Amino acid sequence: MLTFRSAYMRIEKTLKCILLDDEIPSLRFLKMLCEQIPDLEVVKAFNDPMVLLNEYKSLDFDFCILDIEMPQFNGFDVAAALADYPIVFSTAYKQYASDAFDINAVDYMRKPISLSRLQQAILKVEQVINNRQTEVSPFAQFNTNKGKAVLYFNQIDYIQIAEVDSRDKMVYLMDGSSILLKNISFDKLLSLFPEQDFSRINKKEIIALKIVKFFSADVITSNLVDDQDLPLLFNLGESYKKSFLEKFA
Repeated sequence: MLTFRSAYMRIEKTLKCILLDDEIPSLRFLKMLCEQIPDLEVVKAFNDPMVLLNEYKSLDFDFCILDIEMPQFNGFDVAAALADYPIVFSTAYKQYASDAFDINAVDYMRKPISLSRLQQAILKVEQVINNRQTEVSPFAQFNTNKGKAVLYFNQIDYIQIAEVDSRDKMVYLMDGSSILLKNISFDKLLSLFPEQDFSRINKKEIIALKIVKFFSADVITSNLVDDQDLPLLFNLGESYKKSFLEKFA
């Protein structure tokens, strides 16, 4: 049988989570446990559900661990707002378990939480995320400078780091328009995109392979044109060359 450590080492990318518990000691203890798990990053820990609801759209995270009984909003209220994310509940009460699984929570942990119990929950989360990524979807939802937007992958030509804030990404679409994605990493984008259709080619750009016309050792010539009707060129970085070439093998 695999130990947790050996199983978890198969995770290819770091999982990112946010935490919510209105009791500070419990929140600190949960954060401390999370920090002991390899490849798990706590993006932010909240002790106020209202603050989380106001801020979560600006954060890059994969799942949430939520307390249930809290003033103003309970954990189910918060989970409803975070419906696109896997949810793990952490509570001292057993009576909410059936309600938690009715809304498809990934796991339900009873306090006090042990490290091994948290590890089990994280493995379940990782499995859910992997299963979601293997499902073929033609689009994904993103936070943009104009609110929530649905982008169809086949409409995307290329993506660049935004000039004003490197945490943001500018997406250029095949109809000539562009849209600014807020606070999202290239790793997160690539985890959402169909792997066979996109490639990161340097530190600042991802391209859709459909725009590639020619390529040499360090330059990609696209089938797009610039304002002067000349082919749009992209630099192929040394660190990204191997993965790019493998797409055409």
